[in-house]
Amino acid sequence: MRLMWFHLMPYTELPAGFRDKHPSVWVDIHSSLFDPRRAHHMYNDFMDELEYAAECGFDAICVNEHHSNGYGLMPSPNLIASSLARRTADTAICVMGNSLALYNPPTRVAEEFAMIDCISGGRLIAGFPVGSPMDTCYAYGQNPSTLRERYHEAHDLILRAWTDKDTFAFNGRYNQQRYVNIWPRPVQNPHPPIWVPGGGSVETWRWCAEMDYVYCYLSYYGYKIGKATMDGFWNEMDSLGKDRNPYRAGFLQFVGVGESRQHAMDLYAQSAEYFYGNCLHIDARFAAPPGYATEVTQRKGLQSQVAKASEYADKFNTLAREMDAIVENGYVIVGSPDEVAEQLHEVATNLNVGNLMMLLQFGNMSKELTRYNTRMFAQHVTPKLKSLFSEWEHRWWPQPMDVSLRAAVPAYTPGQLAAE
Repeated sequence: MRLMWFHLMPYTELPAGFRDKHPSVWVDIHSSLFDPRRAHHMYNDFMDELEYAAECGFDAICVNEHHSNGYGLMPSPNLIASSLARRTADTAICVMGNSLALYNPPTRVAEEFAMIDCISGGRLIAGFPVGSPMDTCYAYGQNPSTLRERYHEAHDLILRAWTDKDTFAFNGRYNQQRYVNIWPRPVQNPHPPIWVPGGGSVETWRWCAEMDYVYCYLSYYGYKIGKATMDGFWNEMDSLGKDRNPYRAGFLQFVGVGESRQHAMDLYAQSAEYFYGNCLHIDARFAAPPGYATEVTQRKGLQSQVAKASEYADKFNTLAREMDAIVENGYVIVGSPDEVAEQLHEVATNLNVGNLMMLLQFGNMSKELTRYNTRMFAQHVTPKLKSLFSEWEHRWWPQPMDVSLRAAVPAYTPGQLAAE
C-alpha cells in the first residue's frame, strides 16, 4: 500500500456567513476576501505541513492546480513542488497535476516537470488532469467542446519532448512549434510515471488503460459515494482485458485521527464543517458547461462531483454540512487509530485501490492540529496498512537515482552557512 499526504491549500479565513453572502467560492469570488499578508502565513504553514509529512515517512506528498478560488491556493503547484524537491530527501513528490490544455505551449509542462524531476533526483509523479470546468472553461476561458482535444494534443507533445532525442517540429491543431528540444530532461527514463486524476468519465478510464496510466479519483465525498465510480473503473478495466492490480488506481479520502472516535469528532468538526460549508460552495453556473462532459459519459448517466456539489447543496440542500452527517456519509473518516485503520483497510479492499491519498489537513484546520493528525496517522495507522497489496508489483512508482549519487538535502537552514 502507498500512503500519500495530499494538500489542497484552502484559504482558511473566509468570513462567517460566507456562503449566504457570496454566490461562489470559485471563479468570481470577490478579491476583497483575500488578504495577501494572511496568505503569506498560510503558504508557509502549508509548506511546513508538507515537509513535516515527508519527515513522518509518508510515501508521497501531493499538490495540485486550481485557479480563481478559495478552495485551493495553488495556481502553480510546480512552484510548491520545486521547493519540496529541495527540502525533502526520499519522499515521492506527486504533482496532481498540471492542467495540460491551459499551457501555451505545453512544452512548459515538459520543462518544469523535468526540472522538478532533476532537482529531486527522480522522485516526481507527473499528474495530467484535464482540469475542473471552473479552472479551465471559466477562469482560463477555454472552449469546453475542444478542451479534451487540446489536452490529448498537449499530452502527445509533452511525451515526445521528454523522449525524443533529436530536435523535432510539432504541427498540431492547437500547437505549432518549429523547434522542440527541451532542456532539462527528466531523470526518470523514459519519463516520470503519469497519473491521471478524473471525475468519472468513461473516456478517462479507457485512456488510462490504453496508456497504462494510474487513474485517480480525488473524491470530495469519501468512499461510500466513491465506490460507484471505482466500480465503474474496474468494470471498464475488466472489459478491456486489464488485470486488477490495485496500484492502477488512486483514491482521496479525508481523515481525522484522535484518541477515540468522540475525541476525533470534537477535534475535526470545525474544520470539516468549514470545508463542506464554504470550500464546496460552487455556483451552478460554473459546474457543468455544455460540451465539458462527453456524450458517452452523459449517456452512462455519470455526473461530476463538482456538479453534485452545486446542484445538491443549492437546490436540494442534501449535501452534508454538519459533522454528524459528514461522518455518517463517509465524507470524512474519523476515530481512534485502530478505528481509522480498520475503515481505511475496508476502503482500500472494497475499492481495490493501492494508492491512498489522505487529506489530513482540510478546511480551516490549524497548523498544530494538522501536525497532530499527521503524526497520529504516521505513527499509529500507517503500520497497520503498509503490508496491504504486497503481493502486487507497483509499476507506476518513481524510480529515483541511487541515494549515493544524489545531492545532499534538505537545503541549508538559516545560519548554517555563516556557521561554516
